[in-house]
Amino acid sequence: MRPYILAENNWKNLKTERFELAVLPWGATEAHNYHMPYGTDIYEADAIAGEAGRIAWEKGSKVTVLPTIPFGVNTGQHDIYLDINMNPSTQMAIIRDILTVLNRQGVKKFLIVNSHGGNDFKTMLRELGLEFPEMLLMTCNWFQALDKSKYFEKAGDHADEMETSLIMHLHPELVGPLEEAGDGKEKMPKIESLKEKWAWAERRWSQVTEDTGIGNPKKASAEKGKRYFDDVCHKVAKLMEEICQADIGDLYK
Repeated sequence: MRPYILAENNWKNLKTERFELAVLPWGATEAHNYHMPYGTDIYEADAIAGEAGRIAWEKGSKVTVLPTIPFGVNTGQHDIYLDINMNPSTQMAIIRDILTVLNRQGVKKFLIVNSHGGNDFKTMLRELGLEFPEMLLMTCNWFQALDKSKYFEKAGDHADEMETSLIMHLHPELVGPLEEAGDGKEKMPKIESLKEKWAWAERRWSQVTEDTGIGNPKKASAEKGKRYFDDVCHKVAKLMEEICQADIGDLYK
């Protein structure tokens, strides 16, 4: 039993144990090119939140990692077979219910470790902050925590070299041969402002990519994945430690 993983804990311990921070990993269930599992974002969320929680716990931080939410916002992939969409309004309801429990039981710090680019929790936490003003509500995208160019040769943002390398490290039995993977070529928008990224519209996934990937995975390796995993877990653990040490009433200098 890992004492910082809620799902593995028991009532004997939790009758007396108290936590400073609750961490909610949040993934998605969706296609990841031809060679990667639909649960890629879930496996990443589980592993990174769990390992970061371990590092923070062993440094004295009272962290509990909640079970991973397996479904994310996939509205742009509605025509991709069995990509399971969870609407933002549903996510908001889930977060509210969890915060209601945490707040009632004295856990005043909350962090979402997001593992899916389609999830965006900022506006939800703005609104929920008015309902729970005594709590510290935070979200982070672990995949933005490091400069990926220092670890990987090819850029991308879905089933790319980075994600493929991570799953090759974490679950090699679930990764198909790289020669079977598509090249993850992304079609660029015809609207200039979208290309320049100062305007936004949701990507229609089946129009953007033929293989559901964005980014060429062919140079991925388990060794690259391990190096990146270790570093990103330490970065997320540092965030957890800082949240645990933070005074909610005195956050700025």
